[in-house]
Amino acid sequence: MSTHGFHLRIIAVAALLALAAAGTTLAVGTASAADVAVAAATAGCGRAPTLQSGTHTIQSGGKSRSFILRVPANYNSNNQYRLIFAFHWRGGTAAEVNSGGTSGSAWSYYGQQEQSNNSAILVAPQGLGNGWSNTNGEDVTFVDDMIRRIDEGLCVDTTQRFATGFSWGGGMSYALACARPTVFRAVAVISGAQISGCSGGTQPIAYFGLHGIGDTVLTISQGRSLRDTFVRNNGCTAQNPPEPASGSRTHTATTYSGCRAGYPVRWAAFDNGHMPGPVDGTYAESGVTTWTKGEIWRFFAQFQTTPPSPTTPVPSTPGETTPPPGPAGCSASVSVNSWTGGFVATVRVTAGSAGTSGWSVDMALPGGASVTSTWSALAGGTTGTVRFTNVDYNGRLSAGQVTEFGFQGTGTGAGAGMTPTCLGR
Repeated sequence: MSTHGFHLRIIAVAALLALAAAGTTLAVGTASAADVAVAAATAGCGRAPTLQSGTHTIQSGGKSRSFILRVPANYNSNNQYRLIFAFHWRGGTAAEVNSGGTSGSAWSYYGQQEQSNNSAILVAPQGLGNGWSNTNGEDVTFVDDMIRRIDEGLCVDTTQRFATGFSWGGGMSYALACARPTVFRAVAVISGAQISGCSGGTQPIAYFGLHGIGDTVLTISQGRSLRDTFVRNNGCTAQNPPEPASGSRTHTATTYSGCRAGYPVRWAAFDNGHMPGPVDGTYAESGVTTWTKGEIWRFFAQFQTTPPSPTTPVPSTPGETTPPPGPAGCSASVSVNSWTGGFVATVRVTAGSAGTSGWSVDMALPGGASVTSTWSALAGGTTGTVRFTNVDYNGRLSAGQVTEFGFQGTGTGAGAGMTPTCLGR
């Protein structure tokens, strides 16, 4: 593979098979809720698939967009699968990500087809003009539309969505970490920079950055800046992780300490240039022998679909003021991340001095707004005044203890002005 000009045969990231059976009624969990979430089945579970491996075309933002899908050979609609997006580099194509280029299947989807071994659904989207400018958020909208189509046609674990990419594809993965932290569980950014935008960028998401110290296309300082966004958001202890010396032909990998449980930040620096497949001991690269594909796979594969601990501390969202808990019952506050046509709300529940054995939060939605999905709570309705009630693992709170739930909604400008009222019992 060439090591210059972005003309590389790149990656994809994969995943494990989710364990929950299709059709089970469970609370949805995502990155803005508790550490690790409970699986939620999509409409495609338990029925014949309406999507197969190959190229698919959809309409998004008034444009015809395409993506290549790789469905596991042993696909079973009663299993919920992880969903992995792999974004190509500048001048690259979805076809190159899918094929693995000269390295073949060893490098297909950045090596994650090999690593996942038929345990994940893989997606290679095609960028406009072979890039990811994300003008006015159109590429994020494209991802939303792909997810909607895939969820309808296949059985996906909605708490196990991931994104990865190299160079401009890394920048696009970072843009999703900023804009869709409640949709994606984790991202892995290879040699990326903030070149596809960052709408939002204040909520936690598991983050893995990989970058070459000798990168002259997108410098390692740009990669560090992306990493540090989520060091802050995830509540990690700030540090300067070790990086290899020039001429060492090695790599170092560090997992930050102090991060919120379930939201790690990992950083891998390597003595090489702008490439996704470095090999220790040489300045060449190889999709067959590179260490990056295994590192990324292990980072994604660590996330399991299990109930979170209700005692996990929840850090404050930047810009949010949490009211003090009352003498009894509970109090609640809300922070909103909105975009044209939709929003995500994160609600913090704080127990009063008597604690709670359960709680509910009433919230009046603005006119035209509706709830489309909820995690770590049950929603009684979708419009007007909606009552959200605790699930089995986060209802019992001790005095002053905090838990968090969230919901996604539709409606232009529909995030503003919501005031939650908490009722404890």
